[in-house]
Amino acid sequence: MSDNGLSRRGFLYGTAVAAATATLVACTGNTNPGTQNPTSSGAASTGKGSEKEPLEPPATFQEAPALAAQVKAGKLPPVAERLPEKPYVVPHKWLAPGKYGGTMLMPGNEGVDVTQKEFMYGHSPLRWLNDGLDFGPGLAESWESNDDQSEWTLHFRKGLKWSDGHPWTTEDVMFWWEDMVLNEEFAEGIPDEARSGKGTVAKVTAPDDLTIVLTYDAPSPMVPEIIANWVKRGIGAGWMEPKHYVKQFHPKYNKNVPKDWPTAFDAKRNAVQNPDVPVMTGWQLAKYQESLASTYQRNPYYWVVDPDGNQLPYLDSISFTVIANVQTRKLQMQQGKFDFVHGRFAGLVLSDISGLRSTQSRSGMQMTLWDSGSGTGSIFFFNQDYYEPEMRALIRKPEYRQALSLAFNRPEARKAIYYDTGELTTGTYSPKTREFQRGDGKSLYEQWRDSFSKYDPEQAKKMLDELGVVDKNGDGMRELPSGKKLVVYLDYQAEEEPSGEHMQKNELLKKNWEEIGIETKLNPVPNAAWDATWATGKLMSRTTWETSTVSVAADMVWMLPMEPSRWAPLQGQFYAMRGTPAETEELDVDPFKRTPPRMEPEPGGPVERMWQLSDQIRVEADLLKRDKLVADLVKIHVNEGPFFMGSVANYPAIELVKNGLRNIPTRENTALGGFTNDWHYPVPAAYDPETWFWDDPSAHS
Repeated sequence: MSDNGLSRRGFLYGTAVAAATATLVACTGNTNPGTQNPTSSGAASTGKGSEKEPLEPPATFQEAPALAAQVKAGKLPPVAERLPEKPYVVPHKWLAPGKYGGTMLMPGNEGVDVTQKEFMYGHSPLRWLNDGLDFGPGLAESWESNDDQSEWTLHFRKGLKWSDGHPWTTEDVMFWWEDMVLNEEFAEGIPDEARSGKGTVAKVTAPDDLTIVLTYDAPSPMVPEIIANWVKRGIGAGWMEPKHYVKQFHPKYNKNVPKDWPTAFDAKRNAVQNPDVPVMTGWQLAKYQESLASTYQRNPYYWVVDPDGNQLPYLDSISFTVIANVQTRKLQMQQGKFDFVHGRFAGLVLSDISGLRSTQSRSGMQMTLWDSGSGTGSIFFFNQDYYEPEMRALIRKPEYRQALSLAFNRPEARKAIYYDTGELTTGTYSPKTREFQRGDGKSLYEQWRDSFSKYDPEQAKKMLDELGVVDKNGDGMRELPSGKKLVVYLDYQAEEEPSGEHMQKNELLKKNWEEIGIETKLNPVPNAAWDATWATGKLMSRTTWETSTVSVAADMVWMLPMEPSRWAPLQGQFYAMRGTPAETEELDVDPFKRTPPRMEPEPGGPVERMWQLSDQIRVEADLLKRDKLVADLVKIHVNEGPFFMGSVANYPAIELVKNGLRNIPTRENTALGGFTNDWHYPVPAAYDPETWFWDDPSAHS
């Protein structure tokens, strides 16, 4: 968009919307994130969702022919000896018995580590099921708490083994906890599940080789849900390391390690770069070529089976090829160079559907659409701790943010960017969030979603007038109440893809806000400078994220300032230092000159009240009472927000599947239509790629 309206590029883009929308409707069957007919490469059965209760393991087990040959040659123990006494049985109802063999080819990008970690759930003590509605066992076979939920005990499976055959024990958890997390020199960081409802650090002990006990100084009812978040030893908390291997790189066990040992240790334990490090995932790294490719091969000791007792994974190997240029990546998809493409990682957006659809016969790839589960689509939020006092005071006024929300033409964004899919939203947590799926949760979500999502520029102008944000000098643009120039900066990281959904949304915001007299400028910021500049209050806004969270109570980081990367960074830094000696230091120093910069919330203001509610939520063991507190927290966002501003929620997400690749669910197979965009609910890991198989493995060797 140009200052005077749509550029030629924007005009041509707009004329393509109708045709692309028609293609999307043909794929989905309707204009919402709708149903699509199962393809020949989709799920082999029509079961919906996953069993909530753990499945009993079969009496006998089978293995891949390649492993059976190694057993026969005396290179491996028999399959029953490689599995734990009670292996995890994958509970998905859509699964069909598979065939062993073959490889799966996938695109990677420069964030190749993250791409690969989200594929593998093997290190997690507990796992999410049914799009976050349920969670169940993983490495831990069972768990329980004491009466007030201040102590949690995890019982791990007997007979677990690392990929090199070495026994897994709780020593591997305690190594991570004592020698990495509590080691000040290494500073792994305290994960959320290891803090009590009061925020203090838990006591972690291992009474025996199969039991871990977490003891807190207050009720901590969210522990199991937080443990289920992420993929452990991957994107979220580590939770374990193969002590028998990594201890040789740690000074506690080897006095000859270099002085800068943490750097070397990190490299040696990195399971997506070092093929030597043992894992608990279905595949282990076999070959790593930096910025080029990674190949994984079957882990013969993987502790998971299908309902018939077949040890997983079915596929011999998986391979990621790094293609940094997104357009080259998309071209290779259309040429059929890959077998599975997770659209979120590959940079696919809804405007790609038409091209992908038209090349299906050539690529041999069928398209399936899952729900993204996004609560916002492309997001906008002000920095409520902006360094300039008058602008900061204006940003903190709910009426100002509400006026700008009402001036945003979301129907236009929905049509131009999301092809008339998804739900118009002020900006919320995901509609799939656990709290919104029970009791009065749905109506609470809808109240939040609709609070300031209506397009009403006249009401927006009236609200700005009442705030004294008017055109004082007659230039057609509004000034601050003092008469100073008012400019809203749409800050974004300079490396952001120019044609992506975030930039399209930013251009619409600029157009809409200038139509009500708010001068608006796009402001690219070098990536390297972003974090420090934001945390010190020098940037006005953030425009390239989204929210998508499986549980409010288990992850309140978007609801209130808890750390310095979101909508109130200095207050978030103050929260992060609560309970530490530094909390009471430098209180007589200007907040922007403190080390690090941090700021107390306004007494009685929304942030202080949200902090108080969050403290109650974290210790409330009664589910109904906890949900009531969550509702009170949401209502502050409804009445005094938006603190973050969304556009379109729960738009479809693209998945591409090569013909003949089985057991990949369609939207209809999943409990809530899929949930692709939340890091806490890891996808594809949550759908167990270890169960995927080829109709004809010999054709994909």
